[in-house]
Amino acid sequence: MNTRPAAPVHFKLVVDSGDPHAQADFWAAALGYEAEDNSALVRRLLQLGALPAEAAVDHHGRPAFRDLIAVRHPDDPYDADSGTGLGRRLLFQRVPEAKTGKNRLHLDLHPGDGRRDGEVERLEGLGASVLRRVKEPAGEWVVMADPEGNEFCVH
Repeated sequence: MNTRPAAPVHFKLVVDSGDPHAQADFWAAALGYEAEDNSALVRRLLQLGALPAEAAVDHHGRPAFRDLIAVRHPDDPYDADSGTGLGRRLLFQRVPEAKTGKNRLHLDLHPGDGRRDGEVERLEGLGASVLRRVKEPAGEWVVMADPEGNEFCVH
């Protein structure tokens, strides 16, 4: 029995958010990614009546989906018609409830040798907070939280 898919599976990481646009701005700045520009698709859907006006917001001077926005790696391909990334992406989706427990999945950021402290300081300037500093035989890292409390590590 072959347990591998016929081709590699394309995926995105989806993050529940209270304010997806603020989270997208934070993570785009944190990772050097770009917020996806879905404005052409949103305009088209609004004009067709397929998207109600209340399902759209203004984000940085462009119409955007109210309840979701993604960030993508700037070097990865994307669909020019929809603005949707076709590579490495984080999608932030609005949920009504706040985060209540520890993440079961998190990002590890690797800024490079000797750059951890500077990166932690930069991320704090973007709105992240330090939860704890870890020093173990396996290595050292800093556990941080993004503006909505999602944990991530800086190695």
